[in-house]
Amino acid sequence: MLRLTWVQPEDLIGHELRQAAQDGRDATEIERRWIAAGGHLAPERAGASPEPASPELRSLAQELLDELAQLPSPLAAAEPTVFQTRPAREDEPVGRHPEPDPRAETDRLHAAWLGRAIGCVLGKPVEKLPLDGIRAIARSTGNWPLNTWFTARNLDPRIAAAYPWNRRSRPTSLAENIDGMPEDDDLNYPLLGLLLLQRHGHDFTTADVAKLWLDELPAGRTFTAERIAYRNLLDGLEPPHTATHRNPFREWIGAQIRADIFGWACPGDPAKAAELAYRDAVLSHTANGVYGEMFVAAAIAHAAGPAPTTIHETLATALAHIPPDSRYARAIRFGTDTARAEPTGTPAGFERVVDALHARYAHDHHWVHVLPNAALLAAALTHADGDFTGSICRAVSGGWDTDSNGATAGSIAGLLAGGPEALGERWTVPLKNRLATTVGGFDGIGFDELARLTLEARG
Repeated sequence: MLRLTWVQPEDLIGHELRQAAQDGRDATEIERRWIAAGGHLAPERAGASPEPASPELRSLAQELLDELAQLPSPLAAAEPTVFQTRPAREDEPVGRHPEPDPRAETDRLHAAWLGRAIGCVLGKPVEKLPLDGIRAIARSTGNWPLNTWFTARNLDPRIAAAYPWNRRSRPTSLAENIDGMPEDDDLNYPLLGLLLLQRHGHDFTTADVAKLWLDELPAGRTFTAERIAYRNLLDGLEPPHTATHRNPFREWIGAQIRADIFGWACPGDPAKAAELAYRDAVLSHTANGVYGEMFVAAAIAHAAGPAPTTIHETLATALAHIPPDSRYARAIRFGTDTARAEPTGTPAGFERVVDALHARYAHDHHWVHVLPNAALLAAALTHADGDFTGSICRAVSGGWDTDSNGATAGSIAGLLAGGPEALGERWTVPLKNRLATTVGGFDGIGFDELARLTLEARG
């Protein structure tokens, strides 16, 4: 029996009911009708429930999804899905030096690509595991606080049985079997973004993004909001309706993992990077989902700029490019403030930071929602003070979307590190300068070559 994940109406409605509660929309009566008819709430971790719904129940789910879409949100004014230009401050440099050193720039981009891959692989084997499971595995193998790759060596069999590795990632992302960078959507989307800039330059449109996906992105390599948007394109919808039609994942993390290329391509110009990210994000996301991509793109653009900077300046600059009263902005501030308040600044002390984040977000948000993951990303980068190993290990050790958070933390911290040699051979050597992907023309490419192509895409 085929149960296609992330698109079945009977599974979507549970996620939309949760999103309605987060938005302040009163869906009490709709939820009552759904449960009374035999419907279920959303699967907690899987993308589809184990059994299909009856035709009648599926039809009701579609009807109720459309009713939910008509409920007004009291947060709409504070969280618009409209790009708002923010003038640069007088003390904020825009653009790079007229003649940057190509070798130094390539090294920085090389470290950023590598950092993204390393952080992603670090988080892959524990993706979908609960926080207690991540901690138990790491402690059992002498790797807590987390400081290196996960391993099955010397893992207590009882813990292994209680917290099984991510099934698809176990063969390619443990210390004993890493052999290059395996395919992952956290790397596929930067590759697609690079293709986008190669073909259309910085003036691309959201329609250009849609056409690129249909041409180059296999449908089976999409998840959550991206899969819904892909389905909507095939149904004949056009952006921005692709992001809103029966899409309960529109404020999840998917757009945030697509941001890096737009920051790398706009060094020193976070406003421009945020604009490019916005055009990409609205194909599949709205509001806080869009802000996630804008924030990360702006942060990376600032970190890539000509002036020396710190992670703290980078995060503060990026925060200025999203609506200040949005839940996303509050999540970033909560993450950074909680990290700063932790008195030790040590990897062990970060455990208390993570506990505070989970106390605030874990109950009401899916583990792939953008808000808890944004708070964790900001906390990890802040607490590690920009250190590469500290940043990726804190991000992954905090749970939720472990590979995506590790990837974004690694990209930013790698860029700030300045070059591949600063990341450490224990991280870089296992990747063998080789990336696997189904994005056309890139399978087997080296991270050094990706850095060169990214430099060219700056225009």
